[in-house]
This record gives sequence, C-alpha cells and structure tokens, in this order.
Amino acid sequence: MQNSNTENVVFWQMIWYKTKHMEIIQNVFNPETLQSLWETISPWLLSHGPKILGILLGAYLFNKFGHLFIGKAIRKAIVGDNFLTKQAERKREDTLIHVFSGTFKIVVWVMAVLMIISEFGIAIGPIIAAAGIVGVAFGFGAQYLIRDMIAGLFIILENQYRIGDVVELTGTSGEVEKISLRTTIIRDLNGAVHHIPNGEIKKAVNKTKDFARVNLNIGISYDANIEKVIKVVNNIGAKMFQDKEWSEKLNEAPEFVKITNFDDSAVEIRIKAEVKPQEQWGVAAELRKRIKVTFDKEGIEIPYPQRVIHQAK
Repeated sequence: MQNSNTENVVFWQMIWYKTKHMEIIQNVFNPETLQSLWETISPWLLSHGPKILGILLGAYLFNKFGHLFIGKAIRKAIVGDNFLTKQAERKREDTLIHVFSGTFKIVVWVMAVLMIISEFGIAIGPIIAAAGIVGVAFGFGAQYLIRDMIAGLFIILENQYRIGDVVELTGTSGEVEKISLRTTIIRDLNGAVHHIPNGEIKKAVNKTKDFARVNLNIGISYDANIEKVIKVVNNIGAKMFQDKEWSEKLNEAPEFVKITNFDDSAVEIRIKAEVKPQEQWGVAAELRKRIKVTFDKEGIEIPYPQRVIHQAK
C-alpha cells in the first residue's frame, strides 16, 4: 500500500514538471513574446551587428593579407649567403615566416576581440588595466615563460637551426617540425614528437646546416697490403662520385684519410667524405655496401675478433 502511494506521488510530480515546462515553452515561443523580444534586440542588432561582422571580416582579411605580406617581405629581406644552399635559405625563410605570422595572428585577433567586447557596451579600459595588474601578479610565476621566449628569439635571430633541420637538443635527436618563441618541436627516428622549451636548450647540435661529413672507421687484416687498400678505397670513392645518383649528394669523392688505430685483431682505417645536408646517412650506408662488395672481390679481409693463445711449456 505504501509503495502504491509513493508511485502515485512520483507520477503526479512528473505531470506537474511536464506541465510547468510546457507553460515555460509556450511563454517563450508565444508570438507576442517573440515579437517583444525582437523589438528589443533588433535595434541593437541593426546598430552593432554590421560592425561586429565587419570587425570579424576585417580581422580575417587583415590576417590573410598580413601573412602574404610577411612572407614576401621576409623572402626579400633575407640576403643570400654564398655558403648556404638554396634549400638552407628556404628553411630559414620558412622558419621566420612561421614565427612572425603566428605572432601577427595573435595580435590581430586579440584586438578584434577587444573591439567586439566594446560593441557590447563593456569598457575595455578596465579590462586592459586588470590584465596589466594580473600580468604583474603572475610576473614572478611567468619567469620561465619569459626565459623561453627570449631564448627562442635568439635561436631564430642567430639562425641556429630551422624547420626541417636534423638537430640534437637536450640529448634528443630528430627533425625540427616547428619553432615558436616558446618551444621547439622535433620528431625522432621512431616517430615520437618532443616538445622542448627553448629556455632549457643549453646546447644545440645542428647536423644538417650548410654541409655534413661522413667518417667511416673500418678494420682490415694485419696481412692486408695497406697501399692496395688505399688504392681500392680511393677508387671506390671516385666511382661513387661519378655515379649520377650519388654525385648530387656528394661535395667531394670519399677517400682514405689515415690509419686510426692498431686493434687486437685489425688495423683500423678512416674514410671520409663531405656531403650535402641530410645526405650523410644515405651516403654512409651506400659507401659501406660498396666497400664490402669490393673488398670481397679484391680479397681484402675485414677480420673477426681474434686471439693468439700461447701454450705454456
């Protein structure tokens, strides 16, 4: 009996809520209410609506044309360097365009938002003043942010690295995908993306700026004729430099440099080559392959680790 009464109470409560909501909906969508609401809003919309649309359209167009202007201005302002390739100059220009365009976009849209707020009758002066006070209050907490931005500014102005360069930052190596005043984003060989604050970069190693070098250390047998090895290695380098597929990636022919060490089981020699930026890994792999194939043909042994054991008498 008690459960039945409870169910009845809940039922009538639901009916009351639904009835109340229907009354609210009917009042809101009542023609007289809608007409009164339109008569109240329409003068403001007719007065301020076009201005707001104009501000949004102006901000969009200003940002669009500003991006194009920044791009053309930077490409004309950057003077070519005889030591830089066209690809390297292009990377530097793209990096500067990306940073300045991003900053310009933020400034334009912040100004547009403030202008729209003023159209609602809200004074923006106190907002700006409050922002200044808040900025001072958070100034001590934002010291790391300021440090990152100053470091990022010097990275860009000094052209330490650019978008597309392969770098090593704070012990992490990868290709630079994005540079801002605050952070540098790089992607490593495994595809992982690293966000590195610019203020934490104590040393930046650029592996693809201007040119790169290949240095191979290879062990040969103590029984090998070193003069023959030198001749064979230089011949391999000359043929590779004449190959159309690899000549565009090489600045010079790979060649024998010196004997670097006498190991337990091998004589270690060094082979070097100067290559175009970002080509050192492919050139090194191809050079190793050609050396192995040619050494096998010429009977030059690349020895396994060996030990000489003397039996005590």
